Amino acid sequence: MNITLKIWRQANPEDAGAMHEYQVHNVSEDSSFLEMLDILNEELFEAGEEPIAFDSDCREGICGQCGVVINGVAHGPEVTTTCQLHMRSFNDGDTITIEPWRATAFPIIQDLVVDRSALDRIIQAGGYISVNTGAAPDAHATPVPKQNADRAFEAAACIGCGACVAACPNASAMLFTSAKVTHLNMLPQGQPENLMRVKNMLNQHDAEGFGTCTNIGECAAVCPKQIPLDVISTLNRQLGKAVLKGV
Repeated sequence: MNITLKIWRQANPEDAGAMHEYQVHNVSEDSSFLEMLDILNEELFEAGEEPIAFDSDCREGICGQCGVVINGVAHGPEVTTTCQLHMRSFNDGDTITIEPWRATAFPIIQDLVVDRSALDRIIQAGGYISVNTGAAPDAHATPVPKQNADRAFEAAACIGCGACVAACPNASAMLFTSAKVTHLNMLPQGQPENLMRVKNMLNQHDAEGFGTCTNIGECAAVCPKQIPLDVISTLNRQLGKAVLKGV
């Protein structure tokens, strides 16, 4: 495959940045999208040019480290992580536009790399549990209703890649925040602080500069782990309880 790439290049946070065009030749359709970028970077390095900076780690769709906007869609045309996207999803001769996540809360560091530490701070705002567990209990010592366990497991699948923020017209991180709240609050260990956790995490969400959720649904549409949109409803119910109880 011969591909034309239009890639956002930005040397540092203060740089204005601009789109640059590159040609990549003889790319196998079985190559992953990131392997295609590796091939381009090898060519740039050999030509004495600065390689394109992008995030990646496990390249197995687990860590959530990778993520770019491809032809206007977070993670590209398939509902998966960028590292699990393959070039067979494109055609020979295609022009592909590649940009970083665009959000005030995700400042660009260089090229396609953005600072997503705002998501870490939202989790940190949730705090810890205060239950004295003592020694490690048996796995079946605390019964958990299957419905709650399944719901918590579903929400825990969130890998924090930030695609929901990149896809949202408001740059909201509500799907991420709701997934973390739902995961923690559906299990017995998370019950004592559940209302305070919701309030603190939402306050941190707003303080980081993320936008307001208007239930458009673009976040769930691009989520590589298929976090359902209704986790936001779960968070809103918990928030309502916190307000009524004056937490």
